[in-house]
Amino acid sequence: MMLFDYVIGILIVALLGIIINAIKILREYERGVIFLLGRFWKVKGPGLIIVIPVVQQMVRVDLRVIVMDVPTQDVISRDNVSVKVNAVVYFRVIDPEKAIIQVERFLDAVSQLAQTTLRSVLGQHELDDMLAERDALNHDIQNILDRQTDAWGIKISNVEIKHVDLDESMVRAIAAQAEAERQRRAKVIHATGEKQAAKELVEAAELLKAEPNAIQLRYLQTLTEIAGDKSSTIVFPLDLIEKAKRVMD
Repeated sequence: MMLFDYVIGILIVALLGIIINAIKILREYERGVIFLLGRFWKVKGPGLIIVIPVVQQMVRVDLRVIVMDVPTQDVISRDNVSVKVNAVVYFRVIDPEKAIIQVERFLDAVSQLAQTTLRSVLGQHELDDMLAERDALNHDIQNILDRQTDAWGIKISNVEIKHVDLDESMVRAIAAQAEAERQRRAKVIHATGEKQAAKELVEAAELLKAEPNAIQLRYLQTLTEIAGDKSSTIVFPLDLIEKAKRVMD
C-alpha cells in the first residue's frame, strides 16, 4: 500500500511538472512559433498559451524594433579614398514564421547583410557624396536591405550612417583643398569688385570729359579734402584760380 501511494505521489508530481511546463506566458510584444512533431503548426500569443511537452516546441520571437550597430567597415570610395564607416540599422520582425523558418539566426543574417551592403553602396560613390549626401545614401541602403530581408519576414525601418572617418593625411589634404577654394573665391570676389569699380570710373571720366568745368570743381573739392590736414601746404596754380573764378561767375 505504501509503495502504491509512493508511485501515485510521483505520478502526481510528474503530472504537475508537465502542466506547469506546458503553460507559457507571452508578453504583448512576443509571439510563439509552435512546431508540432517538428512541423510548423501556428503562431500563438500574446497571453497565456499551452504547449504540450515533447509533442510541441515553441520558439519565442520579439516583435519590437531592434537597434543593431553595424561594425566599422573599411570602404574604398569611387575616387580611391580609403575611409572607415559605421552605421546603425533599425528593423523589426513582422512575420515570425518566416523569421524562424526561412533563415537561421536572423539577427546574425541581418548584421552580415548590412555590412556587405554598406561596403557595396558606399564603394559606388565618391568621398564628397559620403560627406554631403548622407541622407540619400541612408535611403539607398535601407531600400536594398528591405528588399532582401522581405523573404525573412523582416522590415528595415531605418538606416543611419554614424561616422565617416578619414586617414590623417587625407584630412590634411581636404583642409588644404578647402583653403585653396576659399582663396580662389576671395580672388574672384576681389576681381569682380575691381571690374565694377573700373567700369564706374570710366563712366565718371566720360561725364567729366563732357563738362570741363566739372573737372575744375572736382579738383577744388579734392584740395578742400586735403586741406583738412593742418600740416599740409597747398599751392594753387594761377590758371586754376582764374578758371575757378569763371566757373563761379
